[in-house]
Amino acid sequence: MKKRIEKNQLVFGIRPIMEAIESGKEIEKLMIQGGLRGDLYHEFFQLIKYHKIRFQNVPLQALNRITRKNHQGVVAYLSPIVYQDIENVIPMLYDQGKTPFLLILDRVTDIRNFGAIARTAECSGVDVIIVPSRGAATVNEDAIKTSAGALHKIAVSRVDNLKETLEFLKNSGIQIFGVSEKADDFYYQQTYKEPMALMLGSEEDGISPAYLPYLNGIVKIPMAGTIESLNVSVAGGILMFEVLKQRMQGED
Repeated sequence: MKKRIEKNQLVFGIRPIMEAIESGKEIEKLMIQGGLRGDLYHEFFQLIKYHKIRFQNVPLQALNRITRKNHQGVVAYLSPIVYQDIENVIPMLYDQGKTPFLLILDRVTDIRNFGAIARTAECSGVDVIIVPSRGAATVNEDAIKTSAGALHKIAVSRVDNLKETLEFLKNSGIQIFGVSEKADDFYYQQTYKEPMALMLGSEEDGISPAYLPYLNGIVKIPMAGTIESLNVSVAGGILMFEVLKQRMQGED
């Protein structure tokens, strides 16, 4: 009987990690001790370069805190989900006759927020969640649990260059709307019945200024209290269900 891979299973050692990569497993996080040398290490580096797997250079002590076993200077976590290629997902949605509804997360790093957002996204009809390969929450057991299993049901695309992805989406006929308390228009004043994406920024400083030129519009949620902004998962939920409401009304 084949052993089931646990969510975010820890894998260490050069050969075991190489075998995981070659068998098609998704690497969620890879940590490598700086200064490694030798033929086997060279083979390992060539493999991760070929598969475009990002990694962190860390000191030996950091790896020893994870495991005291013979890790050979490399430790990895396997992802519990399989990431989708956004350049394949968009044509597929159009081929299926769908009106794409995407969610883009810019530096949402809190795992529980990410899980809650994924749960709402699945419930509101989002087709795919797009996250950057760096500066994003790790998809681990806590994220899966908080999402109530939604991360196993909704497509997630991890991209290396978010600017290029935004450009690709615009060229694919998708309008992109950002959510920010600094916007002039309220979210309900916008129409979301065409192919579109919502972009949510980090809790600390919102959407990165570098991405603003790619947006078709920015909207805000009316606030009556003294606190300036909502939790990102709550704000995202309000917007996602507004999209669902408008699209359901369009079916009447």
